[in-house]
Amino acid sequence: MKVAKYLGLISVIGLTGCMSTEHIGGKSGSIDYEKASGGGRYSILQDHAPSGDIKVDHLPDLIPKYEAKSRGGNKSPYTVWGKKYYVMNSAEGYKAEGTASWYGQKFHGHKTSNGETYDMYAFSAAHKSLPLPTFLKVTNLANQRSVIVRVNDRGPFHGDRLIDLSYAAAARLGYHKKGLARVRVEAITLKPGERYAASAAATPVVSTPAVAVAKPSVTVDNVPSTSTALSNDLLFSHLQMGAFSQKNSADRLKRKLFERFDTSINIEVLHADDGLYKVLVGPYESDQLLSGWQQKLEQAGFGKSVKVALAP
Repeated sequence: MKVAKYLGLISVIGLTGCMSTEHIGGKSGSIDYEKASGGGRYSILQDHAPSGDIKVDHLPDLIPKYEAKSRGGNKSPYTVWGKKYYVMNSAEGYKAEGTASWYGQKFHGHKTSNGETYDMYAFSAAHKSLPLPTFLKVTNLANQRSVIVRVNDRGPFHGDRLIDLSYAAAARLGYHKKGLARVRVEAITLKPGERYAASAAATPVVSTPAVAVAKPSVTVDNVPSTSTALSNDLLFSHLQMGAFSQKNSADRLKRKLFERFDTSINIEVLHADDGLYKVLVGPYESDQLLSGWQQKLEQAGFGKSVKVALAP
């Protein structure tokens, strides 16, 4: 589902788009190798789902927030395989119905159109014309399941397909085993200082600007020594696996954890107030579970983790 960054076939520097070999050639026997491999960029020609029966119910819902347009992926017009596409100035008021596909293992860990790293276990999407990034509410019209995704990629460039969702988003909507679904997409646009109110049918609510990236973390060293201060609000809920000054380092650890444990654990990368990118695993409902996973992760070679609590 991805289109590679190769000159001659794509005239836009920094553009990638979603494209599986089925999108390209219809049948594996007629695959255009140059397109399918992204000019040699992808080692997997035929996209496929991750191995095993993947569960996504435990993954936290994405909360829309205001984000400025990314530096990459918003050039307009851009050209893919001889066809010109235009990027919208704004996603405000955008609604559409059409066919959704998904992309998975082939593109996992590769760059998206706006320069981020594609994570098939995150709720993301690719669209041909919406500004990057854009938050969307996507509803499967067959079963009325909905998911909020963040558009950070370009595509799909096959036929009349409207959108490509990450594998996790497709699984949340219940069509990951079918491949295609008829969906309704609705843009969620926020201005600086607005927050998303899910109960208000995607209507932005003006509020005091808040830290949208993450709640502050409280480590073992931050917890007061008096036993009376250890209220239920400060019970440890997560394990901090690492803290990095560079986001790509945190993302590498996140990918390694996913590769080892798949979706049996929930992994978050939080940008803390101290400027560090912290990789957290959790939440856990009891200290017994948390301690058990701490030991399991250490035995798997991920080092000694730190128990933390996410303050409300």
